[in-house]
Amino acid sequence: MANNEEFLDDLNEDSFPTMKHRFSDRSKRVAQTKEKTKEILSKQAVKLAKQAEEHERFINKVTHLIGVLGFGAFCFLLGARPQDIPYVYCFFYVIFVPLRWIYYRFKKWHYYLLDFCYYANTIFLVMLIFYPRNEKLFMVCFSFAEGPLAWALIVWRCSLVFSSLDKLVSVLIHLLPGIVFFTIRWWNPATFAAMHPEGTIQRASWPYVEDKSYLWKWLFLVPLVAYTLWQALYFLIVNVLRRQRLLKDPEVMTSYRELSKKAQKANNMWWRLSGLLGDQNRMFMYILLQALFTVATMALTVPIFLSYRMHVIFQILKVSASIWNGGSFLLEVMPRQVIMKEKKKSESKPLETHQSLPLENTADINHVAENQQT
Repeated sequence: MANNEEFLDDLNEDSFPTMKHRFSDRSKRVAQTKEKTKEILSKQAVKLAKQAEEHERFINKVTHLIGVLGFGAFCFLLGARPQDIPYVYCFFYVIFVPLRWIYYRFKKWHYYLLDFCYYANTIFLVMLIFYPRNEKLFMVCFSFAEGPLAWALIVWRCSLVFSSLDKLVSVLIHLLPGIVFFTIRWWNPATFAAMHPEGTIQRASWPYVEDKSYLWKWLFLVPLVAYTLWQALYFLIVNVLRRQRLLKDPEVMTSYRELSKKAQKANNMWWRLSGLLGDQNRMFMYILLQALFTVATMALTVPIFLSYRMHVIFQILKVSASIWNGGSFLLEVMPRQVIMKEKKKSESKPLETHQSLPLENTADINHVAENQQT
């Protein structure tokens, strides 16, 4: 017996370092596999984005064709079968948001996907797929969709441009949720059926509203708490966990970087307001202004929720603003962009020719370039 115990003790002493070494090797292999997978996905994202840029003009034509046809089909479906609009939205989100991440990853814009609109859209997707009859969650989603997301279309001047997939997706991310919850609230046959449950008294509406305090709780207070949670998580990720990464690479864009850059360049009201407490507190002022915008727009969802006429007018306003901004982009911004691109191409061609030719031909090239400029 004593010999057996000594043998087991020796075995345990020898096996513990071995097992520890095995676990260490396995964790290293898992980490290496994870890094390799991440590297492969990043390379594929860069490859797809570069191919898209090479065929930009053809892709814009195809996007315009599909966008116009899709818009017509959507309008038909909205009138013929409004109960199917949530399925259209879910299909759009599942397909185009991952594609946007691939494109934005290449452009170093992927931190945009941490914005509130994507946070809210993810909640919409969960609600529509898993909890379509949860009245309280519906009201929270309604507040998000017809509050901050809807007014962002107008305030941030989102443009409905069918030839630009990026702009089209940006508009639909903010516009589609409001239309989805409009149809559920007022046009969906399932909503009407829920107002007449068997064996019970007819309900006045769906979702059922007990009183005004109940309405303000689920359309304003609870959504505001959910927004505050997102703001805290966003600040933790962007300004704490990923701070060094953003400081090392100024090309990586976030919403704050883009808005502050544009506001500073235009020297507009937002830039002056964000600087009231000094340049060192611009981030805090940005968070404060965004919070005030969210509070105001969520409060406006209460009368919109109660009035069918007001809700219809609001849908028309959102669509009209997006189309108007799209027209402004096509007529004012896009021509300038085309001129700038052609100018860059014309400037780069002489340089490429200059590098490929022998040195004795350099004077001839410079002479031709001077004649072109004059």
